[in-house]
Amino acid sequence: MPELPEVETVRRTLIELVAGKTIERVSVNLPRIIQRPSDGDAFAMMLAGRKIAGVGRRGKFLLIQLNGLVLVSHLRMEGRYGVYRQDEPVEKHTHVIFHFDDGTELRYKDVRQFGTMHLFEPGEEFSLPPLNKLGIEPLSEEFTLQALRAKLERRTTKIKPLLLNQEYIVGLGNIYVDEALFLAGIHPERTANTLKPKEWERLHMAIGQTLGSAVEAGGSSIKSYVNGQGEMGMFQHQLAVYGRQNENCRQCGHAIEKSVVGGRGTHVCMKCQPLPRPKAGKQEKQEAN
Repeated sequence: MPELPEVETVRRTLIELVAGKTIERVSVNLPRIIQRPSDGDAFAMMLAGRKIAGVGRRGKFLLIQLNGLVLVSHLRMEGRYGVYRQDEPVEKHTHVIFHFDDGTELRYKDVRQFGTMHLFEPGEEFSLPPLNKLGIEPLSEEFTLQALRAKLERRTTKIKPLLLNQEYIVGLGNIYVDEALFLAGIHPERTANTLKPKEWERLHMAIGQTLGSAVEAGGSSIKSYVNGQGEMGMFQHQLAVYGRQNENCRQCGHAIEKSVVGGRGTHVCMKCQPLPRPKAGKQEKQEAN
């Protein structure tokens, strides 16, 4: 699934490719992609004649800003946008086409068919699903160390599932949580309430640094991700642990291990990210003596 760096890269690409273009008409080939309104024909009618003013982002969601409307788009597993000439063949699994009046098209392709699109009046999008319960933007000024700790530090849940929960921090997925925890030297199975102040500092820094570096590299092309120009991301060449099970850690030489934490495949270096042993109880101490 595209995470924050990939969606941010798509956003930047789409600004270059479609900002200022006017939608002449819209073709909806798979109506269930359209969630609001629930009718594909109504969706197409609402967009006809609208000009794209800009493209924003909230977590993993794209916000295509038009005059009088906002289109909220989630790419889910394998959704992708691309700009084509109208005379270019339409590829299989192309579900929505925005036909512009200059002879070009913005095409939405989704092999898995999990993507969604919602239309809102400007400002309305933040008070209704799917954006109304999203947490802090990790690349924004509001993502302070104090805000991170206020959200998570008293929770007895393992730190990795907490970081994946979009109601606390948005945009983080499996790849970048594994990478940030490695950079911070924190084991994914540590519970949030066991982290020390210095560890919170390292984690806050690691989240920002990991996401910032990934955005600069255009995201990670692990499976099928490409940006709006069909280009792959390059951050996968910088990954320290994700996808490197049984390979040597570049920091200490220890083998990277893979396990399951919170139902997600998890990559860790047990030497760089030690999991503290629980303190022995009174009975265990007596038995040891």
